[in-house]
Amino acid sequence: MTKQPGRVPAAESDEPAVDPAIPSGRPVAAPGAAVLALLALGWLAAMLWSTREAIASSAAGVTAISLSAFALPGVISAALVAGAAVALAFGNLLSRRYGDGVTLRFVGAIGAGMVVGLAAALAINLTYFDTSTTNVIAGTTAAAAIIGGAVAGARTAPAVGAATAAALGTLVFVVVFSRARDPLFDLFGAGDSQESLVNAAKWVSRTESLAAGLLAGLLAFGYLRWARRQAVRRDSGAPALRWPAYLLAGAGPGLLLLLAEVIIRIGGRSLLDLAGALSEADAVAQTSLGTSRVDNGIWVLFVGALTALIAFGRTLGPARPDDEPVAADDSPALDADADDADPAEVDRAR
Repeated sequence: MTKQPGRVPAAESDEPAVDPAIPSGRPVAAPGAAVLALLALGWLAAMLWSTREAIASSAAGVTAISLSAFALPGVISAALVAGAAVALAFGNLLSRRYGDGVTLRFVGAIGAGMVVGLAAALAINLTYFDTSTTNVIAGTTAAAAIIGGAVAGARTAPAVGAATAAALGTLVFVVVFSRARDPLFDLFGAGDSQESLVNAAKWVSRTESLAAGLLAGLLAFGYLRWARRQAVRRDSGAPALRWPAYLLAGAGPGLLLLLAEVIIRIGGRSLLDLAGALSEADAVAQTSLGTSRVDNGIWVLFVGALTALIAFGRTLGPARPDDEPVAADDSPALDADADDADPAEVDRAR
């Protein structure tokens, strides 16, 4: 069979064959979003339950206000992640049914976050004691879930999914790490003096932030690699994610923690002010905790981004020498009649 000039047979081409029935180059969905949404909702429910138990076990009034202020960051972070995770799952469903319209996906993501926020606010109002702080916690939680849904409306669904999964893993890690605080305090030289306690607390906080950042970066990288394999399995022509996606995914947990802090300081300002006005010690504690949360978010942001980027860089192989074009003028041309050529010239050309 004769070959037509200018055409490469499919068997001899280096590019993988693409089925024309499969649309290539379309935006990739976030894999495992449904499971991620269930885990995030479970974590939000656990945070709401633990906060309710802490407030219920305390005496009414001053202690309830103080405990509510201490528990607010955990609830807000969980609501932010849950809103984003549920919005991702709903966005995948919309994409399969109606195509990947940017406007439809964004509106659906906000709607999904609103449903999560309203459900959480309703649960707080029905199960928490009717105190002056209940409405503040409920309203701030609803706002956090809606904002999380809006974040998930971005077009780069795999990167947002990686950031959400890594953020959920980071939140769980922080709670688990709290059990290792006392041994670490002793390890870092905490004694009877106030100065030794402060120095040990700083080192414990830095250790926690560094470990959380490393975990966030590795989780984000692992999720994106898994997302890439799933995308190629469905569509061999799916575009590969570039390094900015890994950078954004690794930095995502830190960005979500900082965003949660902004929501806390705006929506929960009245609760924080009430807790800080109880005593001078409470005011100092609230200020110190706020500063510590900001520092932790910054550490997780930079360490997570750097970890994910380094992990992605290790997957890149060196460039093959065969890919580099060789100029025709770099070597002398050999005459077809090798018998008439000078042997020295032939040896140099070879």
